[in-house]
Amino acid sequence: MSLGVLNNITAIEAANNLNQTQMGLQKTLQQLSSGSRINSGADDAAGLSLANGLTAASTALSQSSINANEGVDFLQVADGAMSQVTNLLNRAVTLATEASNGTLNTTQITAANAEYLNILSEINNINDNTESNGIKSFGTAAAIYTSDGTTSQTDNATALNKVDAATLGLTAAGFTSNGTAQTELGKITAAINTIAADRGTAGAEINTLTAVSGVMSTESTNTLSAENDIVATDFSAATSNLSKFEILSQTGISALAQANSTEQLVTKLLQ
Repeated sequence: MSLGVLNNITAIEAANNLNQTQMGLQKTLQQLSSGSRINSGADDAAGLSLANGLTAASTALSQSSINANEGVDFLQVADGAMSQVTNLLNRAVTLATEASNGTLNTTQITAANAEYLNILSEINNINDNTESNGIKSFGTAAAIYTSDGTTSQTDNATALNKVDAATLGLTAAGFTSNGTAQTELGKITAAINTIAADRGTAGAEINTLTAVSGVMSTESTNTLSAENDIVATDFSAATSNLSKFEILSQTGISALAQANSTEQLVTKLLQ
């Protein structure tokens, strides 16, 4: 190879290689310090787009799991209220059975009826005042929205039946005779069966939403794991690259210095 001073091609190539090494070293250090393999679109544009989509999906799925759990809470409040209504109706059965007996006098029947009317009033209060997060538990639809960010579904859009005395078919006038008490007893028994059926409906929806929450939570975890596989730094590979680039950096500097020194040989020819 001839000697010249216009262009030191060897030094230029050494400088270019050193620049590439320094960029590789910088990128590796960034991956190690951030824990992320993709720190900008330039690192992996397609991977970044996919990872962002997976992050959005995981976020939607995680919130959907929370939505389903909130639906469970809503229904459990209603179920607890219906349990209290059942307890009150069971007491009403005792009163109606007692008032149906022909050995009670008018005063005793009146006393039993007064307690029964108080029970009906309390049942109406439960129906009117039971709520969850400001939403009434009975007669109001509470649609639970779940989504992975693209597709969606709505569960539990059916409103629970009201549990007031009129809806349950109970007579507001109560029972002043044995015959009316016997008639009311049949209505109370029917009301208990109605509440039991409504609690069964609520229980089935609770089970459904609990399952939905579990599925959404699992999908969120799996989606996040997929996003992590794309973005997370492979530390075994990154540390190996770090050693490689540190060695190349040192040898590159030495090579560049050596390439620059070759031009000094020209001066030897002039001596």
